[in-house]
Amino acid sequence: MFKRICSLILCGALVVGMTGCGPSDSKGDASTSSGNNSDYDLLVWEDQSKSGGIEDAIKKFEEEKNVKIKVVEKTYANQIEDLRLDGPAGTGADVITIPGDQIGTAVTSGLLKELEIDESTKEIYTDSAMESQIVNGKVYGLPKAVETQILYYNKDIISEEDLPQTTDEWLEYSKSVTKDGNYGLLALWDQIYYAQGVMSGFGGYIFGKNEDGSFNAEDIGLNNEGAIKAGEYVSKFYDSGVFPKGIVGEQGINTLDSLFTEGKAAAVISGPWNIEPYKQAGINYGVVELPTLPNGEHMGSLIGVKSYNVSSYSKNPELAEELVEFLANEENSKARYEVTQEVPAIKTLAEDENVLSTDSAKAVAAQSQYAELTPGITEMNSVWEPIDSALQTIATGKAKAKDALDNAVTTIKNTIAAINK
Repeated sequence: MFKRICSLILCGALVVGMTGCGPSDSKGDASTSSGNNSDYDLLVWEDQSKSGGIEDAIKKFEEEKNVKIKVVEKTYANQIEDLRLDGPAGTGADVITIPGDQIGTAVTSGLLKELEIDESTKEIYTDSAMESQIVNGKVYGLPKAVETQILYYNKDIISEEDLPQTTDEWLEYSKSVTKDGNYGLLALWDQIYYAQGVMSGFGGYIFGKNEDGSFNAEDIGLNNEGAIKAGEYVSKFYDSGVFPKGIVGEQGINTLDSLFTEGKAAAVISGPWNIEPYKQAGINYGVVELPTLPNGEHMGSLIGVKSYNVSSYSKNPELAEELVEFLANEENSKARYEVTQEVPAIKTLAEDENVLSTDSAKAVAAQSQYAELTPGITEMNSVWEPIDSALQTIATGKAKAKDALDNAVTTIKNTIAAINK
């Protein structure tokens, strides 16, 4: 899922001084910003514009352990690839932050250190968030935040009281307002990251699960009866014209965002990464959880988990593991949320409305009840392109749902089989 938002995150790196008030303005690439290991005990790669959330925690840890820590901001979706290059060279971070669906690939590649986490610590996190950090029964990180899709609506176009509660109602509303370049609800259902919310409600799934809860790459449910029904349902929104052709394909996300920020769409399904951009665009918006499907099932979504992980190349692995546990504990997770507004993965915090102070955080927490974990196994890499291509042929009317999904699953299975030879 995080794969789908990489283009929305600014690239680059900012070196953060721990005595300052936030990210500094000095920039550098990975090699220059890593510095000399003699200058610090641990190097932490934090997400872009998020280091302020751990600044106080880092200071406390430095004081308690009498150590020095350097924090560098890097695009979190790219940190694994950076570690793949910088780790062997001795310039990589000791602690990184990555998307949960990259854990499996990172473990297979030998990039992450197994952590010795006791059961009481595991239990403080939401189940799906903690699950994302476990591969073959071993823990490779601790979750720091969760995110999932929510529905943004323009209050100047439609009030909260008038919001449709089901996707069928949204379809009818959209038909009534779609004219002169204006639209009702828009969604990127030509991409599995967004369309899975519809598919799961009809009974479709990406990978089934084994008895131990791990994903079974041999059980693909993207062309089962429920998935086909979902594909047919999605096609109604494109065939009726309430979803414009411009939101199909790789540039669709830019078109969707533009229509909403220009006040030409009443509502869009997106993620919390758009909270600030939409606000900066001057849109008077509200946020709610996703609507109900025509079969009565709540629309699902894929949940994304951000985590702290220890590099297998760390020269101070025990200290790095202590820092991960410290940064991800309840106290520091709450402090981090207050700065970054990213919903924490701690059960007690995610369920406390007094902690979740914004409507967007409450909407993410509410929708998370219906969200499923993005498969974090390497076979997931074989899914994205074929299934997105299938959904796009459905959206453009070039193929029926069954034919498109059958072809996609055949491609996925063949690709997985070739890789596993």
